[in-house]
Parts: sequence; structure tokens; C-alpha cells
Amino acid sequence: MKYPKEYLEEIKTRLRVSVVVGKYVQLKKRGKEFIGLSPFKNEKTPSFTVNDEKGFYHCFSSGEHGNIFDFLMKTQSMGFGESVRTLASEAGMEQYRFTKFDKEKEEKFLIYKNILKDYKDYFHKELFKKENIEYINYLNSRNVKKNTIEEFNLGFVPWKNNFFETLKKNYSENDILKTGLFYKSDKTGEFIHRFNSRIIFPINNISSDTIAFGGRAVKSSKIAKYINSPETDFYKKGNIIFNLDKAKNERSKTKEVLIVEGYMDVISLSSNGIKNVVSNSGTAITEKQIELIWNFFSNPIITLDGDQSGQTAALRISERLIPLITEKNRIFFSVMPENVDPDDMVSKQGKEKFLEHIASKMVIQSFIWNSYSGKVDKNDPFAISKFEKKIRGLSNSIKDKVLKKYILEYFLSKINDFTPIQSRKKNYKKNYNLLSETKKLHNQKQSFSRQQLKEFSLLNIIIQFPELIDEYEEILSKLNLSSPILNEFKAVVIKDYFEKNFSKKSDFLSEENFKDLIEQIKSNTNITTIFAKKNLKEKQEILNEIIEELKEINQLQKIKILESEVVKNFDESKYNQLLELKNQLNRE
Repeated sequence: MKYPKEYLEEIKTRLRVSVVVGKYVQLKKRGKEFIGLSPFKNEKTPSFTVNDEKGFYHCFSSGEHGNIFDFLMKTQSMGFGESVRTLASEAGMEQYRFTKFDKEKEEKFLIYKNILKDYKDYFHKELFKKENIEYINYLNSRNVKKNTIEEFNLGFVPWKNNFFETLKKNYSENDILKTGLFYKSDKTGEFIHRFNSRIIFPINNISSDTIAFGGRAVKSSKIAKYINSPETDFYKKGNIIFNLDKAKNERSKTKEVLIVEGYMDVISLSSNGIKNVVSNSGTAITEKQIELIWNFFSNPIITLDGDQSGQTAALRISERLIPLITEKNRIFFSVMPENVDPDDMVSKQGKEKFLEHIASKMVIQSFIWNSYSGKVDKNDPFAISKFEKKIRGLSNSIKDKVLKKYILEYFLSKINDFTPIQSRKKNYKKNYNLLSETKKLHNQKQSFSRQQLKEFSLLNIIIQFPELIDEYEEILSKLNLSSPILNEFKAVVIKDYFEKNFSKKSDFLSEENFKDLIEQIKSNTNITTIFAKKNLKEKQEILNEIIEELKEINQLQKIKILESEVVKNFDESKYNQLLELKNQLNRE
């Protein structure tokens, strides 16, 4: 018994040829293709190519050519059934079981597809008849020309036609009704076209089989503008993405795909040369739909209409999909201007203006932040508290545990930024007066960071007790301080100690170039008073402690910078660097 075509196509959809072949052949990217040494013939110059877009491999030296099933059969000595089972497992699919039920389902699907194909072909021709010229004119007014109408197989269903009777010549009444194309009137018992007086849009599965239709009313305002086929045994709205069967051919050119709201948006953008565009057909995007899109494009951009309902829908989508994001599979949002949809913009302002607008897309966490933060009263602690709980809940829903941490930190850092300063810092009145000189020194110390004060202590030690430089020269030379002037001064002290034989503190303290700095160091640390009372071993312990603390501060600063970069734009190499720094810190 044969495997159903749809089952095999699903495996090929989930697995790129380069991924399957790359387990056995070392491949290198070259333009749209991959190239490597032939697995069929010994060779020194690569003649073996893989094309993901077209779904095949080709060996120029041996003439071998085929798909992923052929590759396993020819290189791993597998039968066809074994190759299918192996690749299905790799694709995360259940093994196909040849039962009587499966055979019957396959036969029913074949009938179902044939009815929809006949319907599509018949009403595609109807659209071009003279009596239906107003519908062609409507499409032309939306910048949809004949070549696009033919590419998408658009059609028109006239009010009165006998196509139901035509179908009955080849199919049973029961099979026709199961397609959802017709319904039976309770009053008259007649079979009525669901898409009467509508332009129809064929909806295809990933294998390009038509499995449903969308319909748009052009004249009457008394009926719904858009309708879809009802769900059937073979059409589940939450599993299908309109135009993905065509758009997937663009995956070798870009990682991005635009997700728009309606059929006309897709068709209008496509007719203007933007081919990486799909639609969720007015339904809320489901987990299955986004996973299907990610099979081909790692960076989908949700581009819904600019009206209030479109933006509300976009926010709901962001909350539903944020749990699924990973460092490889992301989601972006492009906010259209108010009351403008993608079709309007590309039709009235042109392709370049539209692409320029899309280029300013926001990653999902930024879109969520912008959507909510502007509505929060930043002077109301209760509102901020409620907002933070909302943000924490969304962040904690992310399934990727590592990414969850950084997205949450991103949100919390931004909440901290907009919290009023007066609510975080309070000025306390002292009930005593400092002497003016003491107050001056106190205020001066307050202006330095903990790191700078530690660095002043270190430098004061080596100019007051230069004999320690001998033992600590290598460590001190490698230690990076917080400012160029401090690093320069440290280098000069070490150099002069060895080259000019400076050995007394008075030698260093007389350095004219650093007079102000030395005064600043002396006045902002009391370490030497403590140090003078210690023996050599105790001095070494204190110096070691200061050096280790400065190293730790440096490490923490690097970690903070990397964490910020990873939150803004996740990069695997930076993430690995971050982990290594944290591991080093833990080991130390």
C-alpha cells in the first residue's frame, strides 16, 4: 500500500534537504545552494549540490538526483518504507499505520480534493466572462492584474448557476455536501452555493492542494464582507496558513515572512513583488500555525491593520505566542499607521515605502512593552504594581528557561527606568552639622563609585609601600582599572619603580604630571593608616583582597553589558561568552 502523498509532503515540509544530507555529507553554503563532496563517487573537487528551495540534491559527477527519501535509500541501503519511518521520526511525526480506516480516509480525501479542484477551475473561468466584467474591474481597481488573478486562481460564483448538478454527475450528493461548498435550505430543500455572488480565493495546504475557499462580497452591504469555508474533515482553520505553499519558496532569500490579515493584503503585496507574505485569514494565530511558519521562516513579522481592532488583535497574538519564542525562532510586529492596512499602503504609497515601514519592525517584547507601558500611570504605585505582575506573568510563560530570564530582566529594567526618581531616592535631613572640611570630603567621596574608591586604595598602597610591587608586578600590570588616567598612573608607578629605582613613597608623590590625581587618591582613602600597623603577611592579605574584589567588579560589569546585549538581540556566541564569564565568577 502506498503512503499518502500528504504524509510524505508533510515530512518533506518539516525537514530541509540540507539538514538530512548534512548528517552524512559536509556541506558549505554557496549562494542559494549547498555544496559538498559526492557521497556516490570519490572526488577531490565538490560536485554535489543541495537545493532546499527546490527540495532535491544533485550529483554532477555521478548523475544521482533525488529527494530526502531517495538519499537515504541510495546512501544508507534503506528500503523506501524504512526511509519514510526514519525521516518521520526525525520530523517528530507519528509512524503511519496502514489500516482500513487510513485507506478509506485517503480515498475520501482524493474525492474531496477533486471536487474542490473542479469547483475552483469552473468558477475561475466564470470570472473572465463578459457578464462578470465588474468583478474584474473591482480587482483591477485594487491593483490586481490578470497575471495575479491567474497565479492565485481567483474566481467568481454567480448568483444563479447549475454547477451543483454538474458535480452530481461525477460525485455523490453526500460527498459534495461534505466539502462545505453548498448547504441545504431548510425552507425549500434546495442546495445553495455558500459563496454566491462572491469573488473566491482558493485556500491551499502546504502541498498546494486546494482544501477550502475564502469569499468576498463586492456589491451588497447586507451580507458579511468575508466568509470562509466551514471546517471539514480535511480543513481545520487553525492548521492552515493562506499562501504559505507559495511563500515558502522565498525561504532561501530571507528569514522574514509578513503575516497580514486578509486575502486581499496577500494578493496586493504579492502583485507588487512582495512574495514572502501569508495570512491567518482573519482567525487568531494558533500555536500550530506559527510552528508551521517557523519551519520555513525564523523571523515572521505580524503586520495587521492599523485600526483599533487590528492592533487589539496584534496584542492578543503577542500574548498568545510569546511563550513559544526561542533564540532561533522569533516574532516581530510592524505597527501600521492608524486606519491603514498593508494593501492600502502598498497600493497608494508603493512597494519601497511599504518595505521602509516594515524595516522599523519591533521584536515581540518591545511591542508588548510599547502597547502597555503608555497606559500606565507612572505616579501610581498600584498601577505600576499591577503592570509589573502582568509583565512577570507574560515573561514566566516563556518555555525557553534561559530566554525567559533575560526577557524578564529586560522588562524589569525598563520598569525601573520609568519609576519616578523621587520614589526611589529620598533626601533625609541630618540632625547634626558636619565641619565644612569634613563635609567637603564626605561629598567628594559620595561622588566616587565603590570601584573607584577600591582603586584609590590599591594605588595608595603601591605608592606608600612600593616594596610590594616586586611580588605583585604581573597581577598589577594585567589589572584593568576604571579610567585611562588611573591605568596610566599605575603603569608609570610600576615602570618608575623598576627603571628609575624609585623605592620611597616621596619619589612617587613628587610626580608633577599626577600631582592632582595623587592628592585625590590620598584624600579619598584611609587604607594606609590601617596598612602601616600590619605586618608583611597581613599587608599581602589586604592587598590580595582588594585585587580580587576589583577583578570581581570587572567580571560583573562585563556580565551586565553582555546580559543587556543578549536581551536586546539574542546572539549564541555572546550567550556562550556570558555563561563562561558566570562560570568563571562562580569558580573564583
